[in-house]
Amino acid sequence: MAKQNYAVIGLGRFGSSIASKLFEEGQEVLGIDLNEERIESSKFSLTHAVVLDSTDEESLKSVGIRNFDHVIVAIGDDMQASILTVLLLKEMGVQKVIAKAINKRHGQVLTKVGADWVIYPERDMGERVAHQLLTPNVLNYIELSKEFNIEELMIPSRLTSKNLRELDLRAKYNLNAIAIVHNDHIIISPSPDQIIQEGDKLIVLGHRDNINEFANIR
Repeated sequence: MAKQNYAVIGLGRFGSSIASKLFEEGQEVLGIDLNEERIESSKFSLTHAVVLDSTDEESLKSVGIRNFDHVIVAIGDDMQASILTVLLLKEMGVQKVIAKAINKRHGQVLTKVGADWVIYPERDMGERVAHQLLTPNVLNYIELSKEFNIEELMIPSRLTSKNLRELDLRAKYNLNAIAIVHNDHIIISPSPDQIIQEGDKLIVLGHRDNINEFANIR
C-alpha cells in the first residue's frame, strides 16, 4: 500500500483506534485533540500529535491541514464542533474529509457542509453484530448496496472436500466465488477444480438473501 498522510481530529475511542491502525500499517498519521491527556496517551501510536482547537482556522492552517490526503473528523458528542470543523476543512481545500456522525440528523448536516464520507460507528457496529448473530457462519462482510454483499463464510463441514464445480454456487444459489482463504493464503478467482478443504473460508459475491441461504446450510 502506498504511503499516504492522514489527520485524525478527535482521539476518543473511535478516533484513536482509526489512528493507531493506520499508523500500524505504516501510514503518516497526525492526531489532533483539545484534550492534552488524550494526546499524551496516543503519541506513541501516531507520527505526530498536537493539542489544538479544530474549530479555529488559524490553528488548522498552522499544522498544514490542507496538505493531508485524508482528514478524519472523529469528534465525540460536540456536534457543533464537528460540523464547524468539517466546514472549515472543506473551505480550506481539504480533498477528502471523513466524518463521524452521532445520529441521522447530524450526518445530514455533515453531508450538507461538505463531508465526503459520513460514518455512523454505533449504527454500523450494531448492524454488523446483528448480522453475525443471524448468520454465524459469516465471518465478515462488505455491503455493496441494499441488496448485494461481499461476504466471507465458514464452509459447512459437509461441503468440504468438494471442488467449486461440484458446489455449483452460481446455478444453485446465484452466487459468485471470488476468493478462497486457505491457511491465511488468499486464492483470487479460484478455478472450478479448486478443492474446498476443512477450515477454508469462501468469499462470495451475491444477493444477501442468497448468501444467507447458503451460509445457513447445516
